[in-house]
Amino acid sequence: MVYLQITLTIADANRAAAAEIYRRYKTPFLDTVAGAQSKELLERNEDVQVLHGFDSAEHANAYLQSDLFTADVVAGLAPLLDAAPDVRIYQVA
Repeated sequence: MVYLQITLTIADANRAAAAEIYRRYKTPFLDTVAGAQSKELLERNEDVQVLHGFDSAEHANAYLQSDLFTADVVAGLAPLLDAAPDVRIYQVA
């Protein structure tokens, strides 16, 4: 299992809009992205994280280059962000 973790700095006033983008693209992510296994939205006071589960690092990296991610998710979230996202890929030990 591989996890793609994207940490987003989003003001409280914009979190509902960001959560709507998450909900809008969760099913297309799970249904169409190669190797996609899970997607969860995690909220903390200081940030929001989207945790994506994949079957391989190659599929996680491919998703970051996909139209779904770049044209839909990133474009939708960009006006809501207070800082650049922190993107990390983790391999389960």
